[in-house]
Amino acid sequence: MDLLGHSANGDGQRHLLVDHLRGTELRAHRYGDRFGAGEAAGYLGRVHDVGKGTCAWQDGLLRAEPTNGRVGIPHKHAGTLLAQQAGLGPLAGVVFGHHGGLVSRPGLKEELQAARGDGEHAASVQEAIDRVAQVMPEILDGPGLPGWVRDAYAQDPLVLDVLVRMVFSAVVDADRLDTAEHIDGLARPDHPVAALDLADRFEKARQELLADRSPSPVDGDRAYVYERAVSAADGPQGMYRLPAPTGSGKTIAAGGFALNHARRHGLGRVIVAVPFMTVTEQNADVYRGLLEAEGEPPAVLEHHSGIDLDAEAAAGRRWAKLAAENWDAPFVVTTTVRLFESLFDRRPEAMRRLHRLAGSVIVLDEVQSLPDAMLVPILSMLRTLTDHFGVTVLLASATQPAFFELSPLKDIAAREVIAEPKPLYNRLARVNYRWWTDPAPTADQLARTVAGKPAVLTVCNTTTQAQRIHTLVQEHRDGDEPVRHLSTRMVARHRRETIAEIAELNRTATPVAVVSTQLVEAGVDLDFPDVFRAYAPAEALQQAAGRCNRSGRRERGTVTIFELAHDDGDGQSSGGEFIYGPLLGITRMFFGDGLAWPDDPEALHEYYVERFKQTNVETKGRQIQKARQDGDFPRVAELFEMIRDVTVPVVCVPDRYAQERKRIGGILRALREGAPAGHLMRELRPYMATLPRGYVTGKAAGLMVPVVGDLYEWIGDYDKQRGIEIADTKESQF
Repeated sequence: MDLLGHSANGDGQRHLLVDHLRGTELRAHRYGDRFGAGEAAGYLGRVHDVGKGTCAWQDGLLRAEPTNGRVGIPHKHAGTLLAQQAGLGPLAGVVFGHHGGLVSRPGLKEELQAARGDGEHAASVQEAIDRVAQVMPEILDGPGLPGWVRDAYAQDPLVLDVLVRMVFSAVVDADRLDTAEHIDGLARPDHPVAALDLADRFEKARQELLADRSPSPVDGDRAYVYERAVSAADGPQGMYRLPAPTGSGKTIAAGGFALNHARRHGLGRVIVAVPFMTVTEQNADVYRGLLEAEGEPPAVLEHHSGIDLDAEAAAGRRWAKLAAENWDAPFVVTTTVRLFESLFDRRPEAMRRLHRLAGSVIVLDEVQSLPDAMLVPILSMLRTLTDHFGVTVLLASATQPAFFELSPLKDIAAREVIAEPKPLYNRLARVNYRWWTDPAPTADQLARTVAGKPAVLTVCNTTTQAQRIHTLVQEHRDGDEPVRHLSTRMVARHRRETIAEIAELNRTATPVAVVSTQLVEAGVDLDFPDVFRAYAPAEALQQAAGRCNRSGRRERGTVTIFELAHDDGDGQSSGGEFIYGPLLGITRMFFGDGLAWPDDPEALHEYYVERFKQTNVETKGRQIQKARQDGDFPRVAELFEMIRDVTVPVVCVPDRYAQERKRIGGILRALREGAPAGHLMRELRPYMATLPRGYVTGKAAGLMVPVVGDLYEWIGDYDKQRGIEIADTKESQF
């Protein structure tokens, strides 16, 4: 009787176990070759399902086949033992975890003990090995660890952590692809285009874009930044920095660097990661316009929690749904949360894409937004990827943090895209800073001043403060000139449409006053002659200034940094102490009236050095680094947290989208009845806002109805401009 690996597909064909093991081996070997671990990855693919060779498992498959149910018999131990006996050490955990996730080193040791001698699984393990070896004797011949690992480990003990993750990814992806090929009856070859093939297409499209644009006074400096990026791309692989002021064309310059560097070094992929979903969507649109040509295979994969991959498939872009499983695309635009939480995860589906990072360029945009507490493990991971896995990293930001003063990078020098950035910052200094802090204005004084400006942006530190200032500006604004609001109290669709409306008012030079939270600062392409910014850390002040005189069409814009006097507001002078803590005091050491301006690169460097010292950045990631050295993958996944979980999502359909209420209500009912969340959650995202977690039992108690998990339905008031507002309305929409 032939040994089976999977039950019959739609054509009635069963998947022979030998065919599955060899198919997985070939793919895993190819993926592992990219980082010098092809033999090891291939062997692990060869043995990963050997445990299916027992009579009990084979009989179980035949019983489960009519209902397409689960076999329910463990099959991981046999391949795990073979991998350990082959000298693959911690890589044996790849086989044991290929369904349930990577386990800790002690956990793996216990499972190996259960697989040998008089252990719980010893008899079935030996039966499986004997039966499979009769038809596939090569399972008994293993390669040992890759030869380069010993020297690399002496240089960087954490190389073993990353190697296990990368090989795990290669084997999991190979296994899933081979299984899918059997189920679908269709081969899934890799994407036919590599990043190294796209540089000329990008440059041609860029030239056409420039020809169609209206000239701007900053075009010369944008061209300089782009030329420096393309020139730097000829350098060796490693870690690069792109410091350039806001509005200097970093998005296109970073793409130009990445694609030309990929061509220079024969790299297959570019991954662009940005911290905010709105910027991810914006950047993906830019790159699609420059890289996707009619008649050519799609090149840009946009992958984040806000993208509805089922809708993409329904619209004829099924490739995007498939490519998102394993980042099989030459150009990927994602979020830093998705990138780094995958790198530090332990689950197969989250890690499946990681092997695609080998031999790639990773562009990290707006790197000042990386969380301080996670910097040491993040930079350590990036260092290992660049040193041993063929990765080049580009750190792009107008406010470059002093990352190379921290321990993971302290012994190397950054490769600078712009060697002397200060003259560029001086040329592109398009604003004057004014400090309105002593005496501090009241909220009403601020609102009266803002209301008197024809076109003005005010950035607040909290949603409560932004709603209050917006209300006051509306009261003091003369005539019919619009006053708009932006915050996460508005559902995502409402925010997107408001940003588009403001951008159009900017474009036509129509007066508008905008009151926003920080969400407007990173990469949102708005332009005002006057910007007011609540006192915040230096990088936030400069990011706000990036929305002032952005196009350089005025001689100078004005950025006013304010602190509100304590009054009947939110209990903080400008909400900053609550949000930013000690960072405000460190900012005051370097920036302010009579001190440096926030766009001074040298002062920013000193600010970051002091900030990292005072906030003990070096110690914050110590537990994660120790868990990585110990091979404790579950502990690493538990400790690594890109975003503090201090808010909850709430679903609300404002009156402006009333036609959607029936559909959204049906989705909420389905979720409450236990329907799988997946695509249903994606359908809800345009109608989600966020509220502080404490509101659930605090000031919004009774207005937030549980749906599933941390998701709530909002049944309170929704202002047509400001979004969710706390009131006593308790009548459900659905």
